[in-house]
Amino acid sequence: MLSPESPSTANWFDTPLGGHLLDCEQSYFDEEVANVFGFNAFQIGLPQHDFLRSNRMQLRCTVALDPGARIRSEYELLPITSSCADLVILPHVLEFSDNPHQVLREVSRILMPEGHVIVSGFNPWSLWGLRRLLDKHRNEYPWNGQFIALTRLKDWMALLGFEIAAGHMGAYAPPLRSEKWLRRFDFMEAAGDRWWPFAGGVYFLHGIKRVHGMRVITPQWKTSMAKSKRFAPVPHRVKDDEQLVAKQRKANDRA
Repeated sequence: MLSPESPSTANWFDTPLGGHLLDCEQSYFDEEVANVFGFNAFQIGLPQHDFLRSNRMQLRCTVALDPGARIRSEYELLPITSSCADLVILPHVLEFSDNPHQVLREVSRILMPEGHVIVSGFNPWSLWGLRRLLDKHRNEYPWNGQFIALTRLKDWMALLGFEIAAGHMGAYAPPLRSEKWLRRFDFMEAAGDRWWPFAGGVYFLHGIKRVHGMRVITPQWKTSMAKSKRFAPVPHRVKDDEQLVAKQRKANDRA
């Protein structure tokens, strides 16, 4: 399996089909990351494309294996402090990893509570997935990746405590090599969300790390003890003149 940062990957994004996909993804990331605030944002994978350019955090850092990245690292063991990231994006990383669940686990580790993660991936239940099955060049990017179903990815994220905040599909047009034919199918991009919303060539998931607080429930000892210590009500004292009147009544009754 080729690395997402291999020379063939960079060359593929220079092709008409790669450029078409890049425009779709760049547009989505520009809109989605613009309103995520904090201090530290990390892009894992594809460092030759700045998908964090619309974000306004102080630190925006790329993590990858090639020399163009600011941090060179394997994705399964990130050299980043736990609970320090406010935003992490994963553009087509999971389908090219030998252990995608471990990558997500590392992302969960470095994210702060209420931190954001945005994942993009190729949809196996699409025309792109069909071409991957039928393509003779299965050793070339992106057809050499293990496309992950959207439902499966949602299950992984739920197990790690991520709540899905948003999702999107894109690249509905057939994955054709010719720019001329890609333009003829532009109408599918506009109609895809309405007519075949689950058949986009790529999907995006925006998750938020939720950390639920623990509340200890104890017996109501204080309340029960307070009830047991209550004193009997004190009778009101009778005034002296009232006592004299009562004695006189008793004397009259005897007489």
